[in-house]
Amino acid sequence: MLPTYSSNVILAKARAMYGRRLTRTNYRELLECRSVSEVAAYLKNQTSYGTVLAGVNENDIHRGQLEVRLRQKLFEDNSALCRYEVTIGEHFARYLISRSEIEQIMHSLVLLEGDVPEEYLFAMPAYLTAHTHLNLTALSHIRSYDDLLLAVSHTPYRKPLESFRPAPGVPLNYTGIENALYTYLYGQVFDVIRKYTHGETAAQLRQMFESYIDLQNYLRIARLRFIHGEEIDVVRSALLPFGQLHERHLNALLEAKSQEEIAAIMRRTPVGQHFIKSQGSYAYVEQLMNRTKYRICRRDIRFSTHPSVVLMSYIFLMEIEVGDIVTIVEGIRYKLAPEEIKSMLTVVDF
Repeated sequence: MLPTYSSNVILAKARAMYGRRLTRTNYRELLECRSVSEVAAYLKNQTSYGTVLAGVNENDIHRGQLEVRLRQKLFEDNSALCRYEVTIGEHFARYLISRSEIEQIMHSLVLLEGDVPEEYLFAMPAYLTAHTHLNLTALSHIRSYDDLLLAVSHTPYRKPLESFRPAPGVPLNYTGIENALYTYLYGQVFDVIRKYTHGETAAQLRQMFESYIDLQNYLRIARLRFIHGEEIDVVRSALLPFGQLHERHLNALLEAKSQEEIAAIMRRTPVGQHFIKSQGSYAYVEQLMNRTKYRICRRDIRFSTHPSVVLMSYIFLMEIEVGDIVTIVEGIRYKLAPEEIKSMLTVVDF
């Protein structure tokens, strides 16, 4: 009785919360804003983000502060929704926290490599401190890779990070570290799916995460091959060891001679055939990944009858929305025209 009741609750709750997403009018009016303050005021007074911006003086808010507030609402809404899903909601809540922890570790490494590690203190998401086992204050004080290892010594991240300790004078293997941490994360996700779900629910969840990983691997190949000019073997070692891409597709992607060729190959893959083929051109490779993810989740939140699938679809869709708001803010800061900013967004059906 309880699982059935819980299933109905999560389906209704997730869809009702998704119903409070930004409307087409919201998107159009946000694009007409001319400053971060105007965006903050609009979100505060015209959208559901008003709850997390209550008490904030929008005339004084910095871009980074606004983003932290938006991500705080995202985290709190997602965590609250996970509590309604009795089957694996607790495990997915842990996934969200682990993913946030990895993002913080990677951010601290970027600052460390840039020789400005102290700046992490100003970017540290205070809302996360009550939920994480990671010592964020210790992260803000690191001055070396050994300091980082000490800061994560009580966490499962110590082991994958240990093997990337750089020799003196050698730059950090940022890509290798990122790959190791996310390999650990997705390994945990697939363990949860295998242990706590079965049948169609398990199949849909696997397809969701494997499709997302295929798209991430596509993005890594495009970036490393055509932006950073890395050799094929280096790129191959940076790919996540999950997903649905056949070896022949993976080899073809790695051997492609241009971004246009790699996009054409991706359209012939299982995820590409279903969600990419009819979407036209892209200004950035990230757009192909994000818009495809958006289409997958939009389908699943509408039509799936499995609470776990609807839960994760909602989470991914709202992450996309916050990402679009951040893109709008950045576009406004750089004084881009509304149409140019719109071309950079994931959600474009407005």
